[in-house]
Amino acid sequence: MKETTAEKTATFADKPIKKSYNRKLWTDIRKDWDLYLALIPGIAFLLLFKYTPMYGIIIAFKDFSIFDGMAASPWVGWKHFEKLLTSSGFLQVFQNTLMISIYKIVFLFPLPIIVAILLNELRHVAFKRSVQTVIYLPHFLSWVIVSGLFLDLLSTNGGIVNKMIVAMGGEPIRFFLDSDIFRSVLVTSAGWKEIGWNTIIYLAALSGIDPGLYEAAKIDGANKWKQIVHITLPGLIPTILLMFILRLGFVLEAGTEQILVMYNPSVYNVADVIGTYVYRIGLGEQDYSFSTAVGLFESVVAFILILTGNGLARKFFGRGIW
Repeated sequence: MKETTAEKTATFADKPIKKSYNRKLWTDIRKDWDLYLALIPGIAFLLLFKYTPMYGIIIAFKDFSIFDGMAASPWVGWKHFEKLLTSSGFLQVFQNTLMISIYKIVFLFPLPIIVAILLNELRHVAFKRSVQTVIYLPHFLSWVIVSGLFLDLLSTNGGIVNKMIVAMGGEPIRFFLDSDIFRSVLVTSAGWKEIGWNTIIYLAALSGIDPGLYEAAKIDGANKWKQIVHITLPGLIPTILLMFILRLGFVLEAGTEQILVMYNPSVYNVADVIGTYVYRIGLGEQDYSFSTAVGLFESVVAFILILTGNGLARKFFGRGIW
C-alpha cells in the first residue's frame, strides 16, 4: 500500500524532531557530564541485581534440576501455574495474604496521615521534634529485634501484658499461638514499627502547603477542623494517592519478613502468606520451579494492581504516578 501525502509529511517531520532531541541530549551530557557519570553506578546496580536475575524466570516454565541447570532442564509450559491455581494449599495462602494486607491497609494506612496532621498542629517545636523522633525510631529496628520485643511483652510466661491481664482477673492469652489473635499481633507490630516513618512523608507534604491559605481561612472564620478539611487534606491528596498506589503493589507481599520471624506451625492456617509459602516450598522442599511460578504470579498481580490503581486515580482525581 502506498503512503499517503499526510503520512509522508509526518515521517519527514519526525526526523528533524529526533535530530533536535538527540542534539539537545548530547549538549546536556557535555554540559553536565559529571552528573551523568554519577548515574553509572546506579544504572549498573539496576542492571546487575534487578534485570539480569530476570533470566531466572524461565525456571517457572521448566522442571528445573540443580544438576542439569536452567538450560538443560526440560520445558513444561504452564504446568506449574496450573498446579498453583488448582492447589488448595495455595488458595489458602492467597486468602491469608489478601486478608493480612487488607487489615494493614484499613487500620494502618490512615494512621500516619492522622499523626502527621496532629503533629503539624503542635506549636511547641521541641516537643514536636521529640515526639517525631520517638515514633520513627522503631523503623530502624530489624524485624528480628521487633519480634523479640513483642515475644517478651506478650509471652504467657512473664510477659508484662499477660501479667496485667492476670492482675485484673483474666486468663493469660497465647498471642503467638492463637489463630484468632495472631493477625492482630501482626497488624499491631507493623503499625508500631512503620507508622512514624510514614508520618515523615506526610509532614514533608504538609510543609509545602501555603501558610497564607490558613491565614485567609482564619479571617473568614474557619476553625481548626474546617481548616483541616478544606486546606490540609486537599493539600495531602497527591501524596496520599502516591502512597496508596505504591501500597497496592505490595498487597501480595503482606510483610513476608515480619511473618517469617514471628509465625509458627500453630498459626500457619491464618498467617502463611505467598512470600513464606515460596520460602518453604522453594528452599524447604527444593521445588524451585513451582516456587518461581508462585513468585512470578505475585509480581504480575502486583504490576496489574499498580496499573489499575494509577488508572483509577487519574480517572477520578485527575492525577497519578504517571
